[in-house]
Amino acid sequence: MKYLLDTGILLRLVHPADPQHQGIVNALAALKSQGHSFHSAMQNIAEFWNTSTRPATARGGFSLSPQETRQRLEVIERAVEVLTDTRASYDEWKQLVTRHAVSGVQVHDARLVALMNIFGILHLVTLNPSDFKRYTHLTVLTPSQVLQSAS
Repeated sequence: MKYLLDTGILLRLVHPADPQHQGIVNALAALKSQGHSFHSAMQNIAEFWNTSTRPATARGGFSLSPQETRQRLEVIERAVEVLTDTRASYDEWKQLVTRHAVSGVQVHDARLVALMNIFGILHLVTLNPSDFKRYTHLTVLTPSQVLQSAS
């Protein structure tokens, strides 16, 4: 099966000092051992770059240089296929935000769901499962839920 990895997962996957790092590594290793593949969206990569290069004094920033961020991104790119938006994903996004009356910051989550729908991805690993609760056709898991289901 295909799994989309949300931004928070990507950030902590390549940040060993983060308290959630090892749990994420273990969860993804469990999924990989079962033959699953990992994907992410260009949007997640842009958010990864934003948070990685943002100052630590500003809302969760990691204070990495662009060079350090690029090195971490290359690690991600070896493990994850990055999906890009298409006209079809744009049309799907418009339908989702209209059908679910999505507003505010949650339009970004709808964009991910649209891309997942277009690429046939029904599983998401995220640290924020409540952001996706309206999309009942998806299986949305936290890393700890992945580990619970693997044992």
